[in-house]
Amino acid sequence: MLDEVNRLHGQVDILVNNAGIIQVGPVESMTLREYEQAHAVMFWGTVYPTLAVLPQMLERRSGRIVNITSVGGKVSVPHLLPYNCAKFAAVGFSEGLAAEVGSKGVQVTTIAPGPMRVGSYPNIAVTGSQEREYAWFALAASMPLLSLAGERAARQVVRATKRGERVRILSTQANMLARFHGLFPGTTVRLMGVVDRLLPGSDGPIGEIAPAREVESRLETPLWRAATFLGRRASRKYQQHEG
Repeated sequence: MLDEVNRLHGQVDILVNNAGIIQVGPVESMTLREYEQAHAVMFWGTVYPTLAVLPQMLERRSGRIVNITSVGGKVSVPHLLPYNCAKFAAVGFSEGLAAEVGSKGVQVTTIAPGPMRVGSYPNIAVTGSQEREYAWFALAASMPLLSLAGERAARQVVRATKRGERVRILSTQANMLARFHGLFPGTTVRLMGVVDRLLPGSDGPIGEIAPAREVESRLETPLWRAATFLGRRASRKYQQHEG
């Protein structure tokens, strides 16, 4: 792919690493497969393209790399453990790379969004108590006070890239959480333990993971459709819906 881009355009000026997957459920229901899949996409999916374009950027002492990570790479949130682990790895790679190549003309920006209202929740995978796990995640990804609209996030990403910011955490809530964790890490872990007790238990066989679209069909009611209205609208807008 990189050879083809170079042939058509001469060089890569900006690389944005933005591929992601997410599996939702308690640690007891996850298997090594989920951790391997998460790292394959969100860690190695950041490392491989970065290392592919880096030589040409270093040679001309110019280029920008933008890595879309997550506040889940700053604070480990319950029931998202494979995702958190891969995002922590991506954050470590991105911030360390920024420190090494910043003086060589290559700008690396680490973006850490909180929950996003981009309608991608129908594409997640759920395990454990599948309907309840999907319900809390879909609602969090649909509510205006809990999630950030895609357009607002995109504007912040562009602004941070233009300004050469090393790190940008998107949304007030995500900023507060990350900063609190930086000051009081032990307290944050205890608070995440409280959050865990509010989330569904580990019902369901280990390793049985289902696509969200299959689970959502079991929740289809007028009340559910009303509660996820904004999320479904974003899903259509950003072409996340089936078909």
